Amino acid sequence: MSVLAAVESTTQNNPVLNISIFGVFVAVTMFIVIRAARNNKTAADFYAGGRSFSGPQNGFAISGDYLSAASFLGICGAIAINGYDGFLYSVGFLVAWLVALLLVAELMRNTGKFTMADVLSFRLKQRPVRMAAAISTLVVCFFYLLAQMAGAGGLVSLLLGINDRIGTAVVVAVVGVLMVGYVLIGGMKGTTWVQIVKAFLLIGGGIVMAVWVLAVQGVDLLGNAAANSPHGAAVLAPGLQYTNPVDFLSLGLALVLGTAGLPHVLMRFYTVPTAKEARRSVVWAIMLIGLFYLLTLVLGYGAAAIVGPDTIANAPGGVNSAAPLLAQALGGPVLMGIISAVAFATILAVVAGLTITAAASFSHDIFNGVVKRGAATEKEERKVANVTILVIGAFAIVGGIAVLGQNVAFLVALAFAIAASANLPTILYSLFWRGFTTRGAVWSMYGGLLTAIVLIVLSPVFFGGETSVLKTGEGTAIFPLSNPGIISIPVGFLLGWIGSLTSKKGSEDPRLAAEMEVRSLTGHGAEKAVQH
Repeated sequence: MSVLAAVESTTQNNPVLNISIFGVFVAVTMFIVIRAARNNKTAADFYAGGRSFSGPQNGFAISGDYLSAASFLGICGAIAINGYDGFLYSVGFLVAWLVALLLVAELMRNTGKFTMADVLSFRLKQRPVRMAAAISTLVVCFFYLLAQMAGAGGLVSLLLGINDRIGTAVVVAVVGVLMVGYVLIGGMKGTTWVQIVKAFLLIGGGIVMAVWVLAVQGVDLLGNAAANSPHGAAVLAPGLQYTNPVDFLSLGLALVLGTAGLPHVLMRFYTVPTAKEARRSVVWAIMLIGLFYLLTLVLGYGAAAIVGPDTIANAPGGVNSAAPLLAQALGGPVLMGIISAVAFATILAVVAGLTITAAASFSHDIFNGVVKRGAATEKEERKVANVTILVIGAFAIVGGIAVLGQNVAFLVALAFAIAASANLPTILYSLFWRGFTTRGAVWSMYGGLLTAIVLIVLSPVFFGGETSVLKTGEGTAIFPLSNPGIISIPVGFLLGWIGSLTSKKGSEDPRLAAEMEVRSLTGHGAEKAVQH
C-alpha cells in the first residue's frame, strides 16, 4: 500500500510546472550573482566579499550557508522516519553555534585574512601548517558537498518522477555545472547575496508550512504521527535510530564541536568589516537558525502524520523527500514546486559557499603560501582558484552520484566529525595556548583527519547495512559506530598536545604568539596580510 501511495504521490507532479519554477529561481539567483560580480576586482572581493557586509546581512548569509539540504531535507526526513532521534540533529546543529560564538567567531576574524589557514599558520611555520590546513579544508568541503549533491539528486528525481540511477546521475551533473557557474561568476559577493535571498525564502517557506501543518493537525499532531508510524509511540521517544548510546554520544560530539571547525562557516567571518559585526552576525545567525530548527520538528512530525513514513521511504529520493511530499499534501503541485525550488536554491547556495572555500584554500594556501612562498600575484591566485573550482565540481558530481540514497543529514554529520577532529583542536590550541607548536598543529590536523576517515571507511557507513556503500552481504563493519567523533576528536586534541610537548624548545617565536593574542583580542591589523 505504501508503494502505491508513493507512486500516486509522484504521478500528481507536473514536471513542466516544476521545471518552470526551478527556472525562475535559477534565473533570479544567477541575475543576483552577475550583478554582484561587477565589483569583483581584488582577492578581498573574490574571497571575502570586500568585507562589505553588515552583521545582520552576514547573519542571514551564515544561516543561508548553514541551513543546507541536511537541515531542510535530511532532518525533516529523519524526524518523519525516526522521530525523536531525528530531531537530535536539529538540537546538535543549533547548540554548536554557541561554541562558535563563544570561542572562535570574533577571534578568527581578528587574526585571519581569507582562510582558516591564515589563523593556524600565523605564529607557526607557514608551509607545513598551510598545507595541512588546506588538505583538511578540502576533505571537509568534499564530504559536505557529497551531502548537498545527494540531496539535489533526490529532490529533482522526486519532482520529475525519475526513479532510475542514470536519470538521477544526470540531475546531479546539472547541479554541479550550475554550482561551478555561480562561483566562477560571482565569487564570495555573489555567493553571499544568493545565501541571503535563500535564507529569507527557506525560513519563510518553513514558517508557512509549519503554520499550515498546525492548522490542519492542531494538538493531535504528535498522536497522529505516532499512529501513522510502523513504530507507534516509539517515534516520540529516544532510542529508535540510535539504540547504542555510545553511537549517539559520538554523533552529538561531532555536531556540537564540528561547526566551529567548518572552513566554509569560518570563512564567512572574514566578510564583515569589524569584530563587532562578526559578533552581531553570529547572534543573528543563532536566532534565524534556532527558529528554523524549531520548525523542523513540526515539519518532520507533520510529514509523518500527513504523508506517512512508508510513503516517504518508498518515494523517489527516499527519506530526503519528506518536506516536498508534505508540501504537496498541503498545497498540491504548486506549493510542492515552490518549496522544492527553495530547497534547490538552498543546495545551490551551500555548494557555492563550499566550492569557493575549497578554491580559496587551494589557491591562497597551497599555491601561494606553499608553492610560491607568498610571492604569487592576485591574478595568478584567481586563475588557480578558477581551475580548482572546475576540478572540485567534477569531484562533487562523481561523489554525489556514489552516495545517492543516503540521508543527507547523516552525510553532513560525517563532515562535522572530520572538522571537529582535524580543525577544531588546532584552532583552539592556536588561539589559547602559547606553547602550541608547528609539530603539534601538523600532528593534530593530519592525525585527526586520518583517524576520522579510516574509522568512517571501517564503519557501517561503508559495510553491512541496507544504506551502506557496500550493502548487506558485501562486507562487515569493523568499527561498530556510524560516527567516528567520540574517538577521532580526542585523538586530534591528544596529538596536538603530544606534538607540542615533544617539539624542540624555542622552535617557535614567542613574539608571534604574543602578537597573535593581541590581534585576536583587539582586531589590530586584521586587514593586513599575514606573511612572515
